[in-house]
Amino acid sequence: MFTPVEAKKSNLITVGRITGVFGIKGWVKLKSFTDPQDNVLEYSPLLLKTKHGVKECEIAEYQFRPQGLVVRLKGVDDRNAAEALAPVDVAIDKSLLPELGDDDFYWHQLEGLRVVTIYEGNTQDLGVVSKVMATGANDVLEVKPDAQSIDDRDRLVPYVLDLYVKKVDLSAECITVDWDPEF
Repeated sequence: MFTPVEAKKSNLITVGRITGVFGIKGWVKLKSFTDPQDNVLEYSPLLLKTKHGVKECEIAEYQFRPQGLVVRLKGVDDRNAAEALAPVDVAIDKSLLPELGDDDFYWHQLEGLRVVTIYEGNTQDLGVVSKVMATGANDVLEVKPDAQSIDDRDRLVPYVLDLYVKKVDLSAECITVDWDPEF
């Protein structure tokens, strides 16, 4: 049914999750984490991160339903086979992601970067990006403290280029912000 894959964990990025079954013919509900959501359909092969390892699969058919995106994977033809898949994360190799412009970054590139503020001319270490959240108006960096940070406070820093985020340096693994450390 699926082909086992030897893959380094660091080369995989989660792009969705199979959340449950849909019907009796092997279809599953696929929650996409891509933007727009139908971009998940553009990637091949998809990799299922199962408890037995990473398995390669392909989408045979898909439909957009009121309940969301549903897909049938090649080789999954009944409800029992589909039930064995849920819940499971769906990933791709990072090399499949399109190149971005100079000031554009994927969220996974920002996670784990150190955040340093230059607020009012004082340079202070705020911590490390633990995740990035979409809030509607703009994305927000969730910054967690570590041994190098100025205190033990969690912070939420709006990801607004030029206004708050002054520089993202992937090679130095650092984001420079102009953010009041009291917030």
